Amino acid sequence: MSKLSEDSHPGASYPSAAVAGDPASEILKASSTIAVVGLSGRGYRPSFGVAAYLQSAGYRVIPVNPNETEVLGEKSYARLEDIPEHVDIVDVFRRSEFVPEIVESAIRIGARGVWMQEGVINAQAAERARSSGLFVIMNACILKEHIKRFRLH
Repeated sequence: MSKLSEDSHPGASYPSAAVAGDPASEILKASSTIAVVGLSGRGYRPSFGVAAYLQSAGYRVIPVNPNETEVLGEKSYARLEDIPEHVDIVDVFRRSEFVPEIVESAIRIGARGVWMQEGVINAQAAERARSSGLFVIMNACILKEHIKRFRLH
């Protein structure tokens, strides 16, 4: 992965615990738009809390859920392919067996990478994404990883 620019991150002015060359830090800094696949409008769901945090950190969050029309003030789309703008990160809140289809969609839309939340693991889909030039983070919470790197403790 090439060195990514620090000043393109919406929260680049935050104190950083990021380590140079850390792929998660680099992609979080270089990204501005995150499509959250499986984002629920129910406030008690983990996807809702994570998406609300990402918005508060300055990211544009786009819900992807065919059962929602709007979440956190943003129009929800049924599929990644329906989003009319560029997506940097596809954050996955779906069961592991659905990941291959999501990865194929992420490749088709030209996303920079796929982030699979805690408990979401699909090694074959991860390899497919990597072989297509996408970064992959698997079985890790984007909120926790962002806090570790960019928020004061």
